[in-house]
Amino acid sequence: MSLSRRNLLKGAAISAAVIQAPLVFRTLSSRAWAADEIPVGIMYSLSGTTAIVEKSMNQCALMAIEQLNAKGGVLGKKLKPIVEDPNSDPRTYGEKARKLIIDDKVRVIFGCYTTASRKAVLPVVERRKNLLVWPTWYEGEECSKHILYAGSAVPNQQLENSIPYLVSELGKKKLFIVGSDYAFPRGMAKTTKIICQKLGAEVVGDEYLPLGHSEWAAMVSKIGKSGADAIFSNVVGDSIVAFYREFRNQGYDFEKLPLCSSTTTEVEIKAMGPEYALGSYVSLPYFQSVDSPENKKFVADFKSYAGADSVTHAAMEAVYIGVNIWAMAAEKAKDVAPDAVVANAGGIEFAAPQGKVKIDPENLHTYLTPRIGQTQSDGQLKIVDQYSEPLVPLPYSSQGETAEKRLCTTKGAML
Repeated sequence: MSLSRRNLLKGAAISAAVIQAPLVFRTLSSRAWAADEIPVGIMYSLSGTTAIVEKSMNQCALMAIEQLNAKGGVLGKKLKPIVEDPNSDPRTYGEKARKLIIDDKVRVIFGCYTTASRKAVLPVVERRKNLLVWPTWYEGEECSKHILYAGSAVPNQQLENSIPYLVSELGKKKLFIVGSDYAFPRGMAKTTKIICQKLGAEVVGDEYLPLGHSEWAAMVSKIGKSGADAIFSNVVGDSIVAFYREFRNQGYDFEKLPLCSSTTTEVEIKAMGPEYALGSYVSLPYFQSVDSPENKKFVADFKSYAGADSVTHAAMEAVYIGVNIWAMAAEKAKDVAPDAVVANAGGIEFAAPQGKVKIDPENLHTYLTPRIGQTQSDGQLKIVDQYSEPLVPLPYSSQGETAEKRLCTTKGAML
């Protein structure tokens, strides 16, 4: 059957509409913000295996934004948080980051907890010339001008105090390293082995189980039979709860077989019950027990915001640092454009709950004060060792980076 010219044109018009539909949808889906609003992305998991920590990180970001808005916002505009739940899934982090940047038009994302999630977001913010403010301690060996590593400790700020403490202060010479199976624990183990070699300590085990793993009986038994006289844990998320409980269930005592963690915070200790972590050590820049006026206010503010039974911890304190330093850099730049914020972030100091912190102008990481805490019966960490001042961040310390010879600068990795 032949087509009339009218039907042919009608069909062409329908086809053109179908072809153009996605473009129309993308235009309509992009939000238009009021002139007195600055949209910012908040991307911490509210569900999944790392939600045990990230829920409070989300709360802390919202609290910090609320406090800034109460003081007039940033550049005279109110911050408008756009909250996304990546469900502890790296792929979803990447998808949510694209949505926040393209559809919601945010100029900054406060988010991520695991290295896997950060690695999923990194190419998105780099491709779109946007900015991720990253809060969590990590394995280092990364250098990007599209990430502001505000509050995030690198290995030299966690391991150069904790491993010597185990060896010199506690007299332990045989270390078993255990972690969740992804880049951060393996990267931390790499640097730990380098330090152990320098100290004359032996690594008798280096083992991993999947993120979110809950059956730790075989691993704990293996550690107990290894001959180790100390354990260094890079276990992450709700696996921490199952891991510690299994140690107690098998009759081990952290006073006799010391365990030091790079990841366990007050929130996981509360979740497992303090009796399961009693006597264990943690190496992080912040604990709720830090005795400073700034921290007392921070703890009181968060309990008022999130509930009297809530606890503060290092990951959420780093979120607080990141939101405030980003705001200070934007005010200094008189602009929220990512490149303007990055150009003005270096050298900024902030009176954080943990004490004074500073953004290193060379690598956009943060000067932090290394601390070691020992878990008490109330779930708090008694500080047993701390540096007298913040330590320079060296993300490539595993490759010989020093304060005098930088391998990471805002121009990129110098390798």
